[in-house]
Amino acid sequence: MSLPPGFLDELRSRTSLTQVVGRKVMWDARKSNQGKGDMWAPCPFHQEKTASFHVDDRKGFYYCFGCHAKGDAIGFVKDTENVSFMEAVEILAREAGMPMPARDPQAQQKADRRTQLADVMEQAVQFFRLQLRTGAASDARDYLTRRGLSDAVLERWEIGFAPDGWQALWDHLRGKGVEEDLILGAGLAKASTKGKKPYDTFRNRIMFPIRDARGRAIAFGGRAMDPSDNAKYLNSPETELFDKGRSLYNHGPARTAAGKGQPLIVAEGYMDVIALAEAGFGASVAPLGTAVTEPQLQLLWRIAPEPIIALDGDTAGLRAAMRLIDLALPLLEAGQSLRFAIMPEGQDPDDLLRAKGPQAVQAVLDQAMPMVRLLWQRETEGKSFDSPERKAALDKALRDKIKLIRDPSIRQHYGAEIKDLRWQLFRPARGGGARKPWQPGRQALATPRADTKSSMLVAAGEGAEERLREAVILAAIIATPQVAAEFESGIEGLRCADPDHAILRDLILRVAIDTPDVLGDQIEAQLGAQALENLHALRHVAITPCVRQPGNVDLAQMTVAEELAKLDAYRGVMAEVAEATEDLDGAADEAVTWRLGQAAEARNRAMRSQQEDKAAYDTGQNGARINRDERQAFDALLDKIRFSKPER
Repeated sequence: MSLPPGFLDELRSRTSLTQVVGRKVMWDARKSNQGKGDMWAPCPFHQEKTASFHVDDRKGFYYCFGCHAKGDAIGFVKDTENVSFMEAVEILAREAGMPMPARDPQAQQKADRRTQLADVMEQAVQFFRLQLRTGAASDARDYLTRRGLSDAVLERWEIGFAPDGWQALWDHLRGKGVEEDLILGAGLAKASTKGKKPYDTFRNRIMFPIRDARGRAIAFGGRAMDPSDNAKYLNSPETELFDKGRSLYNHGPARTAAGKGQPLIVAEGYMDVIALAEAGFGASVAPLGTAVTEPQLQLLWRIAPEPIIALDGDTAGLRAAMRLIDLALPLLEAGQSLRFAIMPEGQDPDDLLRAKGPQAVQAVLDQAMPMVRLLWQRETEGKSFDSPERKAALDKALRDKIKLIRDPSIRQHYGAEIKDLRWQLFRPARGGGARKPWQPGRQALATPRADTKSSMLVAAGEGAEERLREAVILAAIIATPQVAAEFESGIEGLRCADPDHAILRDLILRVAIDTPDVLGDQIEAQLGAQALENLHALRHVAITPCVRQPGNVDLAQMTVAEELAKLDAYRGVMAEVAEATEDLDGAADEAVTWRLGQAAEARNRAMRSQQEDKAAYDTGQNGARINRDERQAFDALLDKIRFSKPER
């Protein structure tokens, strides 16, 4: 079977040699430069330890400096898979989504139609460039001058003009002997529905040639000069040369610039690309006025692993960014993603360059956000999450998006980043517990005696008991982080006036709930080993059994549950005391003392262990083991005696 040369050229342009070879070799990370398409590996054709096998992805060729093997993607598949030339072509065509041409024994004798079409397109480029110099194009030249395009820029970008006539290009090409079928096949003219002569596709428009990665003219983009024209920008129709969803404006030069280390920038239109490239951002492309397609996204990743999407700062630009997120999520791979640079409101890159220069554009590019941040912004911006239902709806929406990511490692990292962002939204920084402000007329408390001042709790300051219990809770969970998920709501309620304790609380909530095994490493990385040493050095922490027995889940559960219960009771009685103290300003009655008595009783009950766990025994204050069933029966008897006393 014979293949037209155009088919093989298209197959090579759609195939990434790096991806084909990468299935058989392990790249040398020190010598390789993925951004430039310059990859090195040990040769798959002979045994060696050094990386002498070189792949130039931009040129599409490989060469081994050891055994001198060389070739392209087709030759590599043929040699490594032990298949014939046609079988190798079929393998690559299937991967590239290209149907194999029908078998034609006389194919080599036929003219390559794609080559002929490309020749016709080059003639059209020259015709339009000449027309820009005529009197009919004066308005077009004035417009381009206002946009800051000099004559040298017009020459570099081969910008032209399509005159306002129905058959100007058609008559020119027919006068050169170009067949009608080729003019129509190149998309330069359209057949009349009224039986008349075909008419030009582009009329009264500024013309931007679109070239493929190899530099062939494959299409045009035309900017209307008539404000009343229905289409401000018009692209060539799809032809045998031009597939709009698989092409990029300025593809070839941008690939070369990116290979030299420039960031790949994706803008929205021709003028943006020209302005960026002329300002020094040579690796700039545009998706030809359409939303970025999956083939275009794959083309971008072949040029650079992390393109920057530079979008206009308007509603349409943001919508385009949001659509691109949904397209890209299932395609993400390690080291292959997108960043988003949003221009100032109401401006595109060309506007910003003319207003403030390249430095302003560079500043926006430097602040380009990773895709996960834009995903978060899309789901949260302008929305209120003041109810559990709304928060749950946000969680579901984000989970559904993260599930689209196929790579498990990237999916895990997205989940962790989203969790951090969610934490920042719903868990603002918290200090110690809020206290009621001093009110005029409120009676001062009696001055404490000297012997009271010497007690350990008082010496530790106001709220000491609360801080002591919080320290025990934190230490217990750090010793056995597997229990953190069970007590998440209780941990969230810790006030943690001590800044180090607050950081420990936040780390437990952010790390230990889902990944308890890395809690210790995270604490040491953010606070240093000294933080845990300081916590364990506290006497009341050091004597806690579960801290001295890390990994004892039952003991940790019992300790945390009881300390949380006692902490709640302590806070409740303190609040009751504070309110009762204020009420004493007025006429004191039995209701106040009754309330204080009830609060004290609740605290006393909490001080006794009331939490069920899996252990058969509890530890008494003297260190002795107490049978749980016997202890509960004794507590019940005490309660019965206490509440059966007659009132006086």
